[in-house]
Amino acid sequence: MILSSMLAGCAVGPDFAAPQAPVADAWIEWRNRSLKSGPGEYRDWWRVFHDSALDRLIDAAYAQNLTLLSAGTKVLQARAELGVAIGELYPQQQIASASTSWVRSSNATTPSQGGSSSRLGNFWVDGWGASAVWELDFWGKFRRGVESADAAYLASIATYDDVLVTLLGDVAQTYIGIRTLERQIAIARENIVRQREAVRIARDRYKGGAATMLDVHQAENVLATTEASVPQLTLQLRMGQNALAVLLGLAPGQLGGLLASSSGGIPAAPGKAAVGVPADLLRRRPDIRAAELKAAAQSAQVGVAQAELFPAISITGSFGGLASTAGGHNLAQAFHPIGRAFAVGPAFKWNLLNYGQITNNVRLQDATLQQYLIDYQNAVLKAQQEVEDGISKFTLSREQAHYLARSVSEARGAVEISLLQYQQGTQDFTTVLTSEENLLSAENNLAAANGAAATGLVAVFRGLGGGWQIREGRGFVNEATASEMRSRTNWGELLSPAGETPPPHVGLPGPEDKGPAVRPPEW
Repeated sequence: MILSSMLAGCAVGPDFAAPQAPVADAWIEWRNRSLKSGPGEYRDWWRVFHDSALDRLIDAAYAQNLTLLSAGTKVLQARAELGVAIGELYPQQQIASASTSWVRSSNATTPSQGGSSSRLGNFWVDGWGASAVWELDFWGKFRRGVESADAAYLASIATYDDVLVTLLGDVAQTYIGIRTLERQIAIARENIVRQREAVRIARDRYKGGAATMLDVHQAENVLATTEASVPQLTLQLRMGQNALAVLLGLAPGQLGGLLASSSGGIPAAPGKAAVGVPADLLRRRPDIRAAELKAAAQSAQVGVAQAELFPAISITGSFGGLASTAGGHNLAQAFHPIGRAFAVGPAFKWNLLNYGQITNNVRLQDATLQQYLIDYQNAVLKAQQEVEDGISKFTLSREQAHYLARSVSEARGAVEISLLQYQQGTQDFTTVLTSEENLLSAENNLAAANGAAATGLVAVFRGLGGGWQIREGRGFVNEATASEMRSRTNWGELLSPAGETPPPHVGLPGPEDKGPAVRPPEW
């Protein structure tokens, strides 16, 4: 045990170091007036839209989404696995036993010629005892196992946060899509009213002999095309509402008054958005943290595999009592000094002829580690791509909406003038049709651009990894789920928010163990 303590700092296998990844110094559009490069607070980023309906939907999704709830149960699973790994640091086998038996000795064991009889007759035997086997952690196999389980536990929390970030973004984007479709349906209906008036004018002029039936057919064609767009847009709206209901953990059609809002229009993106710098992603994005922690957990598994190359030394011990009714003894002597028995001593095991299996398992674990390191670098690159794409969508859609607003204004004027001139007979009906089609297209494009600017900003916030902070101080499963789990199993305090808080590093750090360098300050 003294030698084991001396070797406590010695653990085979690599000590994990955070991998390097290419990170840009600034965003491509950092000079854009719609962006602020300073640090921002992204905990409740959706409130920048000042939409009470969106706020309600976010709260409902966080409380009820089933994908998020499933991720929360995986956190509890990883926490339990960490407890199992910690238990390996102590005697791995601890057994208490007791037994009583009635014994009838066999006549076949009595010598046939000479010697004394080995037959003892019929008698009782009882015994009790306790035994333990403790494999000493000379090579750090169990400490590496705890290190791996600890990192895996933290990775499960980061994965939960990533699911939460994705959920918040999906809810916001789906909601903006619904509002955009509602606006486009309203635009179609407004144009239907306008186009019906054009049809009436064309019919009146035809009856008066001032126009041909061609004008009527053209007007009816444009009107029917616009009317046909309403069912198509309504279908997309219903699908969006159904998708939103599932995100909220509800059956389709059960949104009720959750979409009710004072305005009901497309959420307006603010004039400026704080986007920080690319290096902030390494700290804030939960998927990047999860990728790094998975690599840390796998790094420790390399050490676990390498420890199998070395001999395992154990201490075994047993203590108990044994007695029988044979030879004038009695069963109670099992509890007296005369019946006491104990044994203690070291044990040695070394897998010598393993035919390269252990070595190849080390190679397997190391290759898996390299894969996770590459996955981390790829996650960093993809995170920057997502933010850059969101920034481009946000800034360029705002610019597009600015021009389209002018286009809509001019198209409305063109419709009014062309219709008036047609009534006066100074312009043909083709001009009216063209102006009506231009107005419908411009209004639809403006609604789509406003929606794209809002969803682009949502993509920026999602790419920046904002929103997961709302779970701080809360449990990973809701109270209904926690109650259901308590009814089946003794979870102690782990299901309470305090019990689910990530604990301090549980490993046994030695001289070369610098602890979980990958754990960010928020934890």
